[in-house]
Amino acid sequence: MFQAQEKLAKMRETVREELRHIPRGGIEQNMFRAVYESCRLNSMGKRAQYPNSKEEVLKACLDYYKKTYPNFQPQYDKPFFKETKR
Repeated sequence: MFQAQEKLAKMRETVREELRHIPRGGIEQNMFRAVYESCRLNSMGKRAQYPNSKEEVLKACLDYYKKTYPNFQPQYDKPFFKETKR
């Protein structure tokens, strides 16, 4: 049981560190952060629906937002996520 709690704590710390590279902002930006957080935690779990990669999770979130909110340009640290052009 303690191993599961330890693993969850490490996962949350990883996501917290990654979220430092996605700034807070208006409602759309904060929703983008929340979607990233949820998907990223999922990607590190046993029943992952996303590849365990911050870059792949960010790409999935960007694709979702592009379809749902076509005029919204989310802010994030492109070099941290190894993205040069989108």
